[in-house]
Amino acid sequence: MKTRITKTFGIKYPIILSGMSWISTPELVAAVANAGGLGILATGVMSAEETLEAIRKTKSLTKKPFAANVTLYFPGAEKNAEVIIKEKVPVVNYALGKGDWICKAVHEYGGKVIATVTTLKHALAAQKDGADAIIVTGHEAAGHGGAVTSLVLIPSIADAIDIPIIAAGGFADGRGLASAMILGADGISMGTRFMNSVESPVHEKQKAFSNETDVYKTIYTDKVDGMLARVMDTEGARKLIKKRLNPLSSLILSRKIAAMLGFPWMKLAIGIMFMGYKRSMQMARMAIGFDAFQAGTMDGDNKKGVLPIGQVAGIMHETLTVKEIIEKTVKEAKKCQDVLAAKMK
Repeated sequence: MKTRITKTFGIKYPIILSGMSWISTPELVAAVANAGGLGILATGVMSAEETLEAIRKTKSLTKKPFAANVTLYFPGAEKNAEVIIKEKVPVVNYALGKGDWICKAVHEYGGKVIATVTTLKHALAAQKDGADAIIVTGHEAAGHGGAVTSLVLIPSIADAIDIPIIAAGGFADGRGLASAMILGADGISMGTRFMNSVESPVHEKQKAFSNETDVYKTIYTDKVDGMLARVMDTEGARKLIKKRLNPLSSLILSRKIAAMLGFPWMKLAIGIMFMGYKRSMQMARMAIGFDAFQAGTMDGDNKKGVLPIGQVAGIMHETLTVKEIIEKTVKEAKKCQDVLAAKMK
């Protein structure tokens, strides 16, 4: 299966592992790469030292191309980017910020860049900045999806840009891959599907839940980590939505963010004081969200924790190996070609 995505990144199949914090580990990234896809190593909640260690571990597990992401909205993201660039990671994925400087630095060593966007405005900006491809994230996605569904968002952006598109949000099988191609994408990114894989570090309780749930068991809210995000509908999520914060909360809770990311707390605290009320509340929510996401993802705690999960979980019913997921997706997509041809007669 050859598309602009496989050619651009030197991979066998146009299937991408989303860069999910705590989930897209070196082991999972390498499993996807070795099976013919492109895995994105999640560095958003890592310090620069942890990022370096994770990159080198990934290199030891696969000789295939892989990616690492940078969440520019997070404090200290520039340090992570510097590590990724210095290590000459083959593909760099950035989100929530201007990435022209990343594109320039990565292209200098022959690497490629993917920008993650949720709007046409940001897609056009990423193309102008020099991104080689974009991940377009629709409303159905786990975590920070956009306000528009993939069915509408993908073709609207495909009509307006020239670089390859990777569709994200609502994709978990061959039907999704085939549909994405028809809508104008060149490949798909799957988060929830790979979250529920044998190699995924997510707690087995959450994998079991995703096999049993339906498409209605998610919440889309900005009350978890300060940004609109889709999470599993659980007791923990409901508690966070109701939790009230005050302006001092951001300063107190920012210690957790600074400690986790290896960022000077005083520098972060001073910055928060000049952010204004709305942004400072976002920082407070972010700190709470970090704890909740980690508890939900790694501990399977749905009373205190939260698991980012896409609506697509409702059409997933088994935990497979990464290789099985990719091969099954490709096989189903090819079968869809024959189904479409028969229906179009």
